[in-house]
Amino acid sequence: MLDAIAAVPRSAFVPPEYSGQAEIDAPIPIPHRQVTTQPSLVARMVEALALAGDERVLEIGTGYGWQTALLARLAREVFSVERFADLADTAKANLAGYENVHVLIGDGSEGLPEHSPFDAILVAAAYPTVPDPLAEQLAEGGRLVQPLGPGGSEDVVLFEKLSDKLRRVRSVSGAHFVRLHGRHAFP
Repeated sequence: MLDAIAAVPRSAFVPPEYSGQAEIDAPIPIPHRQVTTQPSLVARMVEALALAGDERVLEIGTGYGWQTALLARLAREVFSVERFADLADTAKANLAGYENVHVLIGDGSEGLPEHSPFDAILVAAAYPTVPDPLAEQLAEGGRLVQPLGPGGSEDVVLFEKLSDKLRRVRSVSGAHFVRLHGRHAFP
C-alpha cells in the first residue's frame, strides 16, 4: 500500500489551485460539493480490501481518481462509477496511461451488474446500509468497504461475503463522507 501511495502523487489528482495542499492529510474540495478523501483514510479503506493483485475491483465515487489510481496499482482491473460527468471526465484525464481502469458515469448504488462479480468493492460515499445491488455483485469470499451512516458522521465498515451473505468483519475507521445518491440510496 505504501509503495502505491509513494508512486502516485496526490497533487496530480486535485484541482490545480489545491496542488500545494495535496501532501496534507486532509480532504480537498472538488466540484459539486464533493471532496477527495484524506490520504490516511484512503489508505485504511484500500488496505482493508487486502488486495493481492489479481482482483477485479468496483469503486463507487471516482472523484478526481487518486483512490482509483491506487486501486489500479494493487488490483488487476478497476471499474469506477462516478455520478457527475465532469468529474468522470477529469478522472479519465488524470488516469490516462492506466490501462486497467474503466471510469463510467452512472448511479453507483446500482453498481455495474454487466461487469460483475467483483472480488472487492470500495464505496466512497455514505449510506446507512449496503445497497442490495452492491452486495449481490460481490463475489463469494469478496470484501466490501463502505461508510455506513447518514452522511457527515460515519463508521467505515469492512464486510466479507460468505455463503451468499454479507458479514460485517470490523470497523475500519470513523469518518465524514458525502452521501451516496441513487436509486438504491439517498434520492
